[in-house]
Amino acid sequence: MAHRAVAAEAGPRQTWAALPWLVRTAVVWSACLVVIAAGLYLLARITLLVTPLAIALAATFFLAALLDPVQLALRRLRLPASLAALLTVLLLLGILGGLGVLVWNLTANQFSELGDELQQGLGRTRDFITSTLPVTDQQLDGLIDQLRKTATEQEVDPVASARTLTEVFGSALLALVLLFFLIKDGRAMWHWTLRRMTGPNREVAAEAGRVGWRTLGSYTRGTMLIAAIDAIGIGLALVLLGVPLAFPLALITFIGGFVPIIGATVAGAVAVLVALAANGPTTALLTLAAVIAVQQIEGNLLEPLVMKRQVRLHPVVILLAVTAGTLIAGIAGAFVAVPIAAVAWRVIDSVLRQRQAAAAPRPAPPAPEEPSATADPAPG
Repeated sequence: MAHRAVAAEAGPRQTWAALPWLVRTAVVWSACLVVIAAGLYLLARITLLVTPLAIALAATFFLAALLDPVQLALRRLRLPASLAALLTVLLLLGILGGLGVLVWNLTANQFSELGDELQQGLGRTRDFITSTLPVTDQQLDGLIDQLRKTATEQEVDPVASARTLTEVFGSALLALVLLFFLIKDGRAMWHWTLRRMTGPNREVAAEAGRVGWRTLGSYTRGTMLIAAIDAIGIGLALVLLGVPLAFPLALITFIGGFVPIIGATVAGAVAVLVALAANGPTTALLTLAAVIAVQQIEGNLLEPLVMKRQVRLHPVVILLAVTAGTLIAGIAGAFVAVPIAAVAWRVIDSVLRQRQAAAAPRPAPPAPEEPSATADPAPG
């Protein structure tokens, strides 16, 4: 009986040892990938259940990292923490409100003229398409009618729209409240968390937190600067070319700059389409050339100078992060996916480096030198 038990126990081990090393490696990695995929799926499902809260938290950390230098400057003036946090939040609201008023004042007069310009531009675009492409007027009219019919058939659920609007307003209000408390007590809360840790985990967590916060701040401020430069360059080009609604298009370019690769492409396409509809194909081609020139200067010259090397991610990682964020939380997920990926990568890299440094063998202290036989004797 004992012999049979030993044989049964050794059977699976012998079978595993008899497998080729390539098969064993594939089995281990497959199991690890299954566990990681299950964890990510569970995390995504939980995020979907609390999407407004997740978006509010992400926006809070994003804005807190962006406004942290303002809060520190106010604290250097010996202002109380509560007053400094309140002034920082009010400054943010003032900037957003000022931009809204400025956009309205600069574009309110253009909307009345934009309808006629778009009508004339659409006529010129129609003539250009039918004269250069193998498309007849009847085929183009049929396509336009089909698109119009598809758009009108889309039913709008007022209950769903009201619920979405309520969630957006609630998330924005929650983000502002959380932003105030995070700016006021964020460092105290982080130190309280570190004091609850013991041993080497405290140093690892402290360094990972510093690296993650520094990465988030560098990413947000660098992205905002690059987006502002893109918006100014493309906005000036639109003004020089006489494209209507140049300032709102520049603002769309600025907002799109926070979604790398995809946001800039969509914003540039919107500017080209408006130029095509309003002023015709020639202005649209010049607008396209200006958009490509500005984006090339930004991608090849400004981004390496503004964004630190440890903040930048590979384009493949950016595309995967933006796609995953869009699938999980829509447009808001696309905005926060890349900074979350950058911070997660830097935190994981910091933890791995500290673990490797702790596991590395320390050099042995040098042995004391023995007196040489030929050395001079010590004075007596």
